[in-house]
Amino acid sequence: MKSIVCDVAGYNSWPMICAVKPSRLVCLYSRGSEHTIDEKIRGIYARYSDNGGALWSSEIPVSNQPDAGEVPVGKGVLPDGSGLFFVRNCYGSLGSLTHTLYRTVNGVEFQKISTLELEVSPIQITDIIVLPSGVIMALWFAGDYRNGTNHSWGTLKSSDNGLHWIQRVVEKSLPKDQWPTEASGVCLNNGRILVIARREYDRENPDVQLAQFQLESDDCGETWRKSATNITDVSESTPSLLLTPGGRICNYYYERFAGLLKRRIVCAETIWGNPGAWSDPEIVTEGSKDGCNAGNVNALALNGRHYMAYYSGNERNTAVLTFSTGIPD
Repeated sequence: MKSIVCDVAGYNSWPMICAVKPSRLVCLYSRGSEHTIDEKIRGIYARYSDNGGALWSSEIPVSNQPDAGEVPVGKGVLPDGSGLFFVRNCYGSLGSLTHTLYRTVNGVEFQKISTLELEVSPIQITDIIVLPSGVIMALWFAGDYRNGTNHSWGTLKSSDNGLHWIQRVVEKSLPKDQWPTEASGVCLNNGRILVIARREYDRENPDVQLAQFQLESDDCGETWRKSATNITDVSESTPSLLLTPGGRICNYYYERFAGLLKRRIVCAETIWGNPGAWSDPEIVTEGSKDGCNAGNVNALALNGRHYMAYYSGNERNTAVLTFSTGIPD
């Protein structure tokens, strides 16, 4: 089922979707005038749905700082059922970014609970993973998208539900083609974490296909292995992973320029240590083929269904959409 979250005039984009108790869907998104993160008019807004995404509430303004472009970049759900959203604040360049964390218990009121002060300033902080200990973890990446070797990535962990964070650098001084960005992960048993990350292509050689990265940790994120997958039908669009109750992993992503929202399904035990074994993709739904003016899927499981939030449109007007489907066996 496809539904429109927001299609008012403007560049509605980069949605993040989560659920708060008992079963309310909450979608946070950003609106500006074009595909830029630093325009001062870009603020963040929310809508919620109590009927599985069939209908969405009126728009709720969350933040619109006069001196910053604001974009939601990561989400998570705490064990108590409240939702967390990371928001990136851009004050004019990639060198002037901050990240704030918002908490909501009802999808209507949003409380800013922390502004992260980190030694390495990330471009983005990704979706939250809840570890077996109750510690929450997110991945981050930093760099400038150029062909130098100043790119890095790592982890953030919090033991107090997001009030304070400990940053760790996993890799630094990376060339762009070895830089995992916009990652999404799931926690398996025995302290294992499996992550899929986007790979930034070389704009000087756009025909070269670069596969998504697979990152693996078997000690709750302390050490990592990085490998290339066999997934190349992507064009700089964000993956989103969900683990099914039956132990299968669904990798949702949007193939830009083709306008296809896709899913690959594989058994977690099959893909662990075997990143070239991802199944063939299936098409979930279609959207705009207008390059980077569509994509960035963010997925959620709720009440036996998978919900995907994404955006689709043209260089001036885009809509935030959701699509839902049953969870595969």
